[in-house]
Amino acid sequence: MNRNLSIAALLLLSLSSPLTALSRDSIDLAGRWNYNLTDLPDSLAAVCPPAGEINLPGTLDSNGIGVPVATSDVTDQLSRRFTYTGRASFSRSVEIPQSAAGKDILLNLERTRPSRVTVDGYDAGSMSELSATQTYDLSPLLSPGLHTIEITVDNGTAIPAAVRNSSHACTEATQTNWNGIIGDISLTIAEPTRLSALMVRPDPDTRSFTISATALRGDKNSPLTVRATCNGEVRTLTLDSSTPDSFTLTIPAGDDAELWSEWNPALHDVTVSLLDSEGTLLDSMTRRCGLRKFTAEGRRFLINGHPLFLRGRHDACVWPMTAHVPMDMESWQRYFSILKDYGINHVRFHSWCPPEACFAAADEAGVYLQPELPIWGEIDNENPELTGFLANDLEGILRDYSHHPSFTMFAIGNELWGDTKVMRVFIDRAREVNPDLLATYGSNIYLGYQGHIPGEDFLVTCRVGGGDGFSSHARASFSFADAEKGGIMNSTPPATTRTFSSATALSPVPVVGHETGQYQFYPDFKSIPKYTGVLRADNLMEFCRRAARAGTLRKSARFHKASGEWATRLYKEDMEMNLRTPDMGGFQLLDIQDYPGQGTALVGILDPFMDSKGFITPEQWRESCGEVTLLAALPERTFTAGEHVAVPVDVANYSGETIGDLSVEWTLSGSDKSLGGSLTPLSVKEGLYRAGTIDLTLPSLKRPAKMQLRLSTAQGAANKYDIWVYPSEVPEAKGVEITTDYRTALSLLEEGKRVILIPDSADVAATTLGGLFQTDYWNYRMFRTICDKMGKTPSPGTLGLLIDDSHPAFEYFPTDFHTDWQWFDIVSASRPLIIDRLPDTVDPIIEPIDNVDRNYRLSLMMECRVGKGRLLLLMADPRSIPHLSPARRAAAEWFIYSLENYVASKSFKPSLSLTATQLRRLLTEPSAARKIEQIRNISY
Repeated sequence: MNRNLSIAALLLLSLSSPLTALSRDSIDLAGRWNYNLTDLPDSLAAVCPPAGEINLPGTLDSNGIGVPVATSDVTDQLSRRFTYTGRASFSRSVEIPQSAAGKDILLNLERTRPSRVTVDGYDAGSMSELSATQTYDLSPLLSPGLHTIEITVDNGTAIPAAVRNSSHACTEATQTNWNGIIGDISLTIAEPTRLSALMVRPDPDTRSFTISATALRGDKNSPLTVRATCNGEVRTLTLDSSTPDSFTLTIPAGDDAELWSEWNPALHDVTVSLLDSEGTLLDSMTRRCGLRKFTAEGRRFLINGHPLFLRGRHDACVWPMTAHVPMDMESWQRYFSILKDYGINHVRFHSWCPPEACFAAADEAGVYLQPELPIWGEIDNENPELTGFLANDLEGILRDYSHHPSFTMFAIGNELWGDTKVMRVFIDRAREVNPDLLATYGSNIYLGYQGHIPGEDFLVTCRVGGGDGFSSHARASFSFADAEKGGIMNSTPPATTRTFSSATALSPVPVVGHETGQYQFYPDFKSIPKYTGVLRADNLMEFCRRAARAGTLRKSARFHKASGEWATRLYKEDMEMNLRTPDMGGFQLLDIQDYPGQGTALVGILDPFMDSKGFITPEQWRESCGEVTLLAALPERTFTAGEHVAVPVDVANYSGETIGDLSVEWTLSGSDKSLGGSLTPLSVKEGLYRAGTIDLTLPSLKRPAKMQLRLSTAQGAANKYDIWVYPSEVPEAKGVEITTDYRTALSLLEEGKRVILIPDSADVAATTLGGLFQTDYWNYRMFRTICDKMGKTPSPGTLGLLIDDSHPAFEYFPTDFHTDWQWFDIVSASRPLIIDRLPDTVDPIIEPIDNVDRNYRLSLMMECRVGKGRLLLLMADPRSIPHLSPARRAAAEWFIYSLENYVASKSFKPSLSLTATQLRRLLTEPSAARKIEQIRNISY
């Protein structure tokens, strides 16, 4: 018996475990309860019955109880059908059996809001845990016979405003601030000698588990025996003290016990039993555990000594059918099955903590979890209500979930600021209770500007300190409020050599990219009928109406497809930038799934229901997000025909083992040319490893071509890279006038000429936007608000290009119907024209897709007749970009030549006719400006 456990450990053991206790009786309280909406104003009683019956587990929303919410044009988030904030009381009668006499009776409320319990009108106390089970000891109040239990749940002022308004435990943006009880509701009947708060800590080095618990003994003269079992091993301990005490006991799991990891999520049942002096079983509890050691050494994460890379996602509790986190294993098993299919091995829960079923399902799947306290904002000593509330929630999280092997990482919250000394108290407490946890102050604390702060085991951040330019960035995309032109992806020429090495070098601990990606997709309005649960898609309906008013609804499916194809490519390149960084710890995508709140951020390859949008298969996604990823280091995406190119190939091997005799096969195909070969076989160790270099001479082509470099191994890894090859010699087109002055163009058109007009940016400043290569970040409305507040130029706000790729204008410039890497210089040099004053039947040849908050109709290239002449109106000239490489220069010249060739051809027969006055007004007179409503973000 060990009397020297810390005070912190004793505090941890103060409540009983919610897990199954084999010798305990249980009364399930699920079913019909009476409810009373205590704080409902009398004026609303006519539309919201203040009392009645309700099914629990459940929420007021899921029972159709609350104030009805009318449909609206609000686009901040999905809309609740019913809402209620305040106290709601739930009561029912329960029969306590005679067998319960003299025993402890515990009321378990697995997940709810702050609550108060009474029995037959007598107060039993209150609890506030949001993240863990609330357990009330009702023994003094429940004798055998019939009793009335009343549970009052408060989703109003009982929750600190900072938690209620911002954290994903309560935010209306996703989970909503529901009222109810959504998990197990039961009475546990146990002997007074019961085991309490079993804790199990793994030791993979010795293949054993160390157990700590408390046994509350009733008879001081009768010693008790603790018996622990695991995989057939048995260890016992005699307790002979007459006072309540704690104990520790080590149980081996067996010499052959398998270790837990993402590659082999082996689990072991550890059972602890309590027997009296006669050998009668008094109590028994079981934990399903894993033998694992999750550590950080230098800038790398290790699992059982093997290097790992966190291929993670951010989770904001998006469950649109219920508007609350699921409490059943089946839902979480589906969740992790989907994530594993897409190569995801890590989940960060943004300012909330998932329930028991989630941890158990992650244990089975082999996924590393990072739960957080329910806070996004400021923490300091000036708000004791908040810090006390969070401290209580922390104790519950550590008590209920620490035995799970998937619980490897912990952060206090998201994008925190305030007093790091106060934050340090929280993470020190977490380590004291669970020494196996890796902890950090907060994800993206101080927006990354302070870099690593002493005391953090790892750093989740978008940047590592300030730095020059993009040097400290730990992700490729930013808002225009946070980085010049939105960061690396939008600002630097495409290549597959870029890394975050300059950022990781600034941190002594592993760096994990915070909320990587955030590339927007245009909405899929066909998904609206899927919202049949407690949340209604008023936001998507309003976006649909706006598109209809703007005249673009007929093209919405094409916008969705074009933006999605491009956003998917951006995500793949972003993930590969992380994987090719030698010291990167991982990334946390925002997101693989849409976020339907905070202005509506449709940033996922999966929709809010975690269904695929159809842009990429799991197998294709894993090419850039798998245990083994092949990485080609292309210096550019555009090349000149006949050019010699050296392409280093790396293998990011995070499979948990060395790959012997690995040979990378490669092919380059496209047009009528094909090349291929293989790299010398080698043994690839774990981590990032150079497999060799492809030396190739690109084929001599007579016309531009898109080609694809494919990599593969016999072990099943594969990847591919599209490149564009242009002959260095560009033909001359004749019979076409090119000008940058619209006045000159009008004169030429009056003469019946064929004209390409690339307007001077000064002439069209009032009628154009800037060029945006990537799709807009998160959503336009939120970061437009932030940019306005900060006095910065906002993002152009577009979502890529919709291209008529079958148009003869592209005969000598190969393209798909969406933006791709070869469009970088064209888009960078562009000034998309607002064409709202034209009929909405006009379809530009190249159409920038506007965001759904603004809905401009835009053109990068269109054609029309003006008087006797014919005009191709082009809003970009990539040849104007200084210091283009030879290949990029060739691409720009071929683009212009392809257009000249078309304009000079018999095919150039524009159907749209404009007068000279209409053209001048289109170019120089702005149409009605769109008013963009502001939206708040707590981090700015």
